[in-house]
Amino acid sequence: MFRNSGSSAHILPFLWHAIFAAALCAAAVVTPASAQEKPKVRTITAFIRLDPVQYKQQFADTLKMLRNTKARFGLAGYEVQTIRITTQPFPEYTRGMSKDAALAFFHDLDALAKQEDVSVSIGPALMDEKDDPGQAELLEEILGQSTNLYGSVVVAGKEGVHWKSVHASAEIIKYLEDNPAGGLGNFRFAAIANVAAYTPFYPASYHQGLGNQFAIALESANVVAAAMAVQRDADVTRQVIVSNLGRQAEALEDIADKIDRETGWTYMGIDLSPAPMKYASIGSAVAEFTGGKFGTSGTLTAVATITAALRDISVKKVGYSGVMMPVLEDTQLAQLWGDGRLSMDQLLAYSAVCGTGLDTVPLPGDVTVQQLERIIGDVATLSVKLSKPLSARLLPVAGAKAGDQTSFDDPNLVNTVLQPLP
Repeated sequence: MFRNSGSSAHILPFLWHAIFAAALCAAAVVTPASAQEKPKVRTITAFIRLDPVQYKQQFADTLKMLRNTKARFGLAGYEVQTIRITTQPFPEYTRGMSKDAALAFFHDLDALAKQEDVSVSIGPALMDEKDDPGQAELLEEILGQSTNLYGSVVVAGKEGVHWKSVHASAEIIKYLEDNPAGGLGNFRFAAIANVAAYTPFYPASYHQGLGNQFAIALESANVVAAAMAVQRDADVTRQVIVSNLGRQAEALEDIADKIDRETGWTYMGIDLSPAPMKYASIGSAVAEFTGGKFGTSGTLTAVATITAALRDISVKKVGYSGVMMPVLEDTQLAQLWGDGRLSMDQLLAYSAVCGTGLDTVPLPGDVTVQQLERIIGDVATLSVKLSKPLSARLLPVAGAKAGDQTSFDDPNLVNTVLQPLP
């Protein structure tokens, strides 16, 4: 038929061209994540109800499960960065101990954690306003004398801001500024607001259950960045993230469900927060969407788009499951901070539609307890107003002033220039 119709012969190539172009457009809307775009697993976190009498056996059993789980994810092509153990709030299992006995116990716990190459969250020192403020003082000494232990203080909940806890958190941060030397003690502490139990991310992780549970946290800024680069349309970008990251999350959940059934360890869920790590930058991902630097017009829309996509992914979720903007763990954000083009006020504004609040924010060493209280109070107030999980992890640098370069000795942190306090 086509041989006898000249017009049809001319039309056919154009038809194939149109079909091919349509296929390309469809691929641009929902592009399967390639093997290179698989997210890493930032951590597998196990939750145990620690018993000081038999904690060594508890650790041995827990580490066996964690290492087997890590291997299972590895076989499926997912690199696991860390394994972690979280306990109930430590005042529950140090009750009745003297201060010296408690510090000796945590010295031994830290030594075991270091030996086994595992991080341990000992939970919040204070859960509400009626708790003993002496537990916050104990926590600062525990963190000051350890390397693998993490802790927190709850500064807000459904009932409102815990102002005594805000003050206690500021005191802890100031103490840890140079205890231990190097200022990294504050990397292992956070003031947390409306953060529910079972988040796998540190330092906010805690639980109040029976134990023998586990959860997963992702390091998926690379997958989000690939989606943000497709096209600068909020709805299309959201769909691409839901498709690509959702596919990965479902695969991880399938493995976790099998481990749940086979081991008796209950799978609690996955924190979908696209945590960055240096060059796997959430700042760069957002810039792909806006066409400008992180912080330019459109940044709030981009952050809200990612958060909306995470909410639309149909897996069992825990923790923040929102955009994380850790200044010192993201090369792009650290550079913008050092250039004075990113501020705490901006980060708080973006936190209204995303995840963590103020994370790994470097501060001059002359910051006062009162100034720290105001910063933490802003995070807590926003959390209460919006009924959402936020936290503050602030890193003042002893002896340093605005304009100085930080010198944190940690391979996961990006050093930057300190900015004046607002």
